[in-house]
Amino acid sequence: MSHTTESNAPSNRGADRLNNGYRAAVIGTGFMGRVHARAIRVAGGRVVGVAASTPEKARDALGPLGAERAFTDTAELMASDDVDVIHVCTPNHLHAPLSLAAIAAGKHVVCEKPLSTDAATAARMAEAAAGAHRVATVPFVYRFHPMVREAREQVRSGAVGRLALAHGSYLQDWLLRPGDDNWRVDADLGGATRAFGDIGSHWCDLLEFVTGDRITRLSAQTSTVNGSRGTGAGRPVDTEDLATLQFATRGGLIGASVISQVSAGRKNRLLLEISGSEMTLSFDQEQPELLWQGGRERSGLLVRDPETLSPAAGRLARVPAGHAQGYQDCFDAFIADTRDAIAGAAPDGLPTFTDGLRAAHLAEAVLTSAREQAWVEVGE
Repeated sequence: MSHTTESNAPSNRGADRLNNGYRAAVIGTGFMGRVHARAIRVAGGRVVGVAASTPEKARDALGPLGAERAFTDTAELMASDDVDVIHVCTPNHLHAPLSLAAIAAGKHVVCEKPLSTDAATAARMAEAAAGAHRVATVPFVYRFHPMVREAREQVRSGAVGRLALAHGSYLQDWLLRPGDDNWRVDADLGGATRAFGDIGSHWCDLLEFVTGDRITRLSAQTSTVNGSRGTGAGRPVDTEDLATLQFATRGGLIGASVISQVSAGRKNRLLLEISGSEMTLSFDQEQPELLWQGGRERSGLLVRDPETLSPAAGRLARVPAGHAQGYQDCFDAFIADTRDAIAGAAPDGLPTFTDGLRAAHLAEAVLTSAREQAWVEVGE
């Protein structure tokens, strides 16, 4: 699994252009567009401009995004000489055409996940970025929790022992009721998989990132709890609300995961637990200051403290112990590492389009397994 940007190493031209600062433009003005824009500014960059589905929406977003100007359309944005990095924060079906156009225009790209609605297109995107020597990243930002990095370092050091079991879940409730609706529900806009593609991909990425191991086989089930959504009679739904999977990894780990967007009371609960011959580690994204360490003789909670964490985790601990860090801090660190990669560094753990392609292969395996009711091999 690739954790660095070697395949997407920037050319000298990219590093030279960054001397002007991290000059970014954002396509999309929703929640994720605002998150990206804030992270750009925190990284010392400029939000040069914004493009949206209409010029009016772009103008309305200038204040919320802290953007300098509104582009008439994406073509104008792509052609702008004072934009070096394009952030694609649109519905999923637009990720591929916009990212490929940005790469063709010589821009670096930060594209929301899923990278594409199918693995073949995701492969083209990864190849295009590598061929153009552009830095192209995808925000698997839970990697940037300091306690996730601490868990990874403990696995790497051998403290956890021989890995045997991994399990957990990613649970939300924002689509609990039939009246809850969103463009992600529509397969034409969001892709054939919703719950797994949207949040299950995060869980699998975190598993493979922390363990350094890859899922090779899986058996999945999916379920659509609300067969129609929207007001009145609603419209038919053809994407899943739930997914469960069993899996095996190349290194001999076995495990299971539960993915849901209809679990009442669960807002954004990503839980990963890994058991080895010496220790069990458990991380809950809703309690990101803590890492549970389970042992045969004693168990305890490791608290995020930059004074005591490993160097890999400590560099992401931006404030002292007792001052909570969260999701936006992860996003800020992700964009800062993207900035550094463009400048020529190779930050450890930066998720690239190669990792987005990996998620696309897992998503296709989940859909195939659920459809065929069988164990399937995961593509490389």
